[in-house]
Amino acid sequence: MIAAWRFVDTRWDTGARNMAYDEGLARSFLGEAHATGRPTPRLFRWRPWAVSLGYNQDAADLDAARCAREGIDVVRRPTGGRAILHAQELTYSVTLPAGRKTILQVYNDIGRALVCGLNLFGVDVALQRSQPDFRSAYRHPSSIPCFTSSARYEIEWRGKKLVGSAQRRFSDGEHEAILQHGSILCGPAHRRLADLLSISDPAVLDQLRRDLAEKTVDLSEILAHEADLDALGECIRKGFEREWGVVFSTDQPQDQHAHV
Repeated sequence: MIAAWRFVDTRWDTGARNMAYDEGLARSFLGEAHATGRPTPRLFRWRPWAVSLGYNQDAADLDAARCAREGIDVVRRPTGGRAILHAQELTYSVTLPAGRKTILQVYNDIGRALVCGLNLFGVDVALQRSQPDFRSAYRHPSSIPCFTSSARYEIEWRGKKLVGSAQRRFSDGEHEAILQHGSILCGPAHRRLADLLSISDPAVLDQLRRDLAEKTVDLSEILAHEADLDALGECIRKGFEREWGVVFSTDQPQDQHAHV
């Protein structure tokens, strides 16, 4: 029902609290709490910067000691995918009951809403339509970062990846919930991830740096000026409303971590 939808912008927080918040939202559709869950797109940011590892990713991929020296948090996402440096970006999450939709259908639905929002922001983007062979790609160390390849229904600008996403389904055996995360790149700082990985082979590192430079793009590069994150967030909200035909409630959570 339209009245059940909510859109929130919780702004800045640590990696651990951001990830716990989203997992709490997803689990509010399960078990005894399942009737309390509300479908919720959320926007947020990271302070301090953080590297997130995918749910099943090997922590040894990351040089945790260097991250600590540079004041960069390390957190494990409840969703899949590969490593991301969350720095100059606006991050989104969407939590909702799975219903009968497949993983790719949900990616497509969310992707179309994000495309609409980015178009409203003045950026002409497109959904990736092909699906790479990730099982083969993940065997190579240069695949450790999420942004070195685009999956189907991720968002590109002129063939370069602008938004990376990852999804996970939670189940209690009776009910199923979806949590999808994604990073909208707003500046070039995500490329520093190459310096935070535990890769000793200079050739692999050089290839990784080239991939991040050549295969990704950020809004500051597209716009030739710094992106206004508040204005971007408002456009994303409108994109979801227009594409999904919903009207979000305007209530914000009294306690950002009330669902945790």
